[in-house]
Amino acid sequence: MTGAGAAPQEEERARAALTRVLEPGDERAGRLLRERGAVALIRELTAAPGRGDGGPAGLGARRLDGYRRRAAAADPDRDLAAAAEVGGRFLCPGSPHWPTQLDDLGDARPVGLWLRGLPDLRSWALRSVAVVGARACTPYGAHMAQTLAAGLAERGWVVVSGAAYGIDGAAHRGALAAGGATAAVLACGVDVAYPRGHAGLLGRIAEQGLVIGELPPGSHPTPSRFVLRNRVIAALTRGTVVVEAAHRSGSLVTARRAQGLGRFTMGVPGPATSGLSAGVHELLRGEGVLVTDAAEVVELVGAMGELAPERRGPVLARDLLHPDTARVLEALPAGRPVRAADLARAAGTGTDEVIGRLYELHSLGFVERQGDEWQLSRQSHGGATQTGGTRRGGH
Repeated sequence: MTGAGAAPQEEERARAALTRVLEPGDERAGRLLRERGAVALIRELTAAPGRGDGGPAGLGARRLDGYRRRAAAADPDRDLAAAAEVGGRFLCPGSPHWPTQLDDLGDARPVGLWLRGLPDLRSWALRSVAVVGARACTPYGAHMAQTLAAGLAERGWVVVSGAAYGIDGAAHRGALAAGGATAAVLACGVDVAYPRGHAGLLGRIAEQGLVIGELPPGSHPTPSRFVLRNRVIAALTRGTVVVEAAHRSGSLVTARRAQGLGRFTMGVPGPATSGLSAGVHELLRGEGVLVTDAAEVVELVGAMGELAPERRGPVLARDLLHPDTARVLEALPAGRPVRAADLARAAGTGTDEVIGRLYELHSLGFVERQGDEWQLSRQSHGGATQTGGTRRGGH
């Protein structure tokens, strides 16, 4: 919630500062943020305490002291500049680019999100699926994750995962190899390569897709932050697919959180004797849906989108597109498909940027994908107006 009377820039600075103060998913702090607003809360935490000042109601002395020490050290201008140096930015709730399905998390909603990459997160989230699973996966699991992600990307869906070793990395690579869209949600700063062995992969994701995190630049992961990161993956996407997971796996936490939010949860079955598939099979014995390929995933998440309530929010017409996105749309020839590399030359920009813009246009209904080529959709020829809001409670 934007603070009453707060200017957008003031709200952004306050929320950027609070990402240094509050831990992700802290519902007590989220309630204070909702009640007071970001600007008032950061002022209260940085003001010199007076006699008898117990601080915000409901906070113990130790917790309040920790908040105040962090708030005193926070420098939002420095963090915003550090993000900009790596091509990053900060996104607040209330922004027209904020994916409002994250609001389903209630007081556990992110204070804001730090992003690296050019695409519009709100548009991408409308056609996104999470693919998660074991770090120590088998060759079968890696193959299934990569094939599944490539199939989703080829059908115009954004593949979301956590950039970890194993299934996560295979899912990202599958989407990238298909020339598709992928987003990595991190438990650290978006400028931190974690795991270190995925520095190159994260660089490719930032160029072709999005790297997302709740924590400010330079922040490092902790075990609890990995668990809390999973709630963002679950809420951001239309559904979660688990590919290999043992009992008590963090991937099952993501799937169960997705279930609680009304999203689809899916699992790829494995050998009955495999301990790495035991958690997936447990999921499938409950509310999870068995899937074996991208077409089955799309059948489920597509149906969820069709049955959801009407979209709400502003109408996003062709002339309201971002100028760079509009330039890519204008460069598309009428009546015939074109490869992304050829379109990049026509638009005077890079292939990775064009791919990101094409997936944004695809989510809004302006273009269609045919194999390795893209073309204008029928309704785009007519200049049809597209809805730009999001859907609540499962979109």
